[in-house]
Amino acid sequence: MKNQSSRREFLKASLAATCAAGVAKDAARAAFASPAAGVPAGAAVPSPLPTKKAVLLGMLPKQLSYKDRFKLARDVGFEALQIYPTSDQREAEEIKKAAEDAKIRIDSIMNEGHWEWPLSSSDPAVVDKSLNAMRTSLHNAKFWGAYSVLLVPAVVNPQTSYRDAWTRSQEQIKKLVPLAEELGVVIAVEEVWNKFLLSPLEFATYIDQFNSPWVKAWFDVGNVVLYGYPQDWIRTLGKRIVELHLKDFKRYENKYEWVNLGDGDIDWAEIRKALAEIGYSGAATTELESGDEAYLRDVSKRVDRLVLGV
Repeated sequence: MKNQSSRREFLKASLAATCAAGVAKDAARAAFASPAAGVPAGAAVPSPLPTKKAVLLGMLPKQLSYKDRFKLARDVGFEALQIYPTSDQREAEEIKKAAEDAKIRIDSIMNEGHWEWPLSSSDPAVVDKSLNAMRTSLHNAKFWGAYSVLLVPAVVNPQTSYRDAWTRSQEQIKKLVPLAEELGVVIAVEEVWNKFLLSPLEFATYIDQFNSPWVKAWFDVGNVVLYGYPQDWIRTLGKRIVELHLKDFKRYENKYEWVNLGDGDIDWAEIRKALAEIGYSGAATTELESGDEAYLRDVSKRVDRLVLGV
């Protein structure tokens, strides 16, 4: 699981056109609802969140074919997928057919070039590679009918100041907006442990400065637990959020670790309440360790209970 592993290693090492088009995209994410379980008779029943339950490709057994992985995802209860990009057209076609056969939607693409080639780099050659990687991801998204591409916008390090990370990354992302608009794919910026976008106020300002419906926020509920409260971030970011990553985070006296949903410090009742308050209707994508069918089925049920309220 090279792609997810590199993402996790980075996290550990860092402790990172038109309204009509938008309406069409939202319509593609049709709502679903069922009564909340375990509610006493006569008690008020909160409405389930109108969102789709998605899973990251890296959580599915990689020894299986795309066809079998996607079928497994659907069988255990997921309705959508987050996929890694590919420049191989035959592989792209295989992925598309596998999703169609499994009757599961490809909701988003996890861009990868931003890890090795950050847009905030001072090296033009590095930035060009990052832009090309994003272009591949955007074209993949269009081909697969996906809603968005996840982008980590910048990295702050000894060579790149916070101010430079901000200005450089915005300058480069603006170059991608015309293509995103042409293809009808949203660029969804995510907050990670990259020493950047360290508060919901900054994140909101960063997104607003693009003044574009094609640049929005991808919010990861687990990434902010070390220094904030995800429900606060959700309420502050509001309608800027178009995608979610779900994982949990557990703090101990002398360590911390990523854990399964409901086994950490996140107050999921408050998360669900905040999402309802902002009217969130995008996908909720699990980003956890990989596992077998029983594990994936359990994760799916945890999303139902903790996040969706079904």
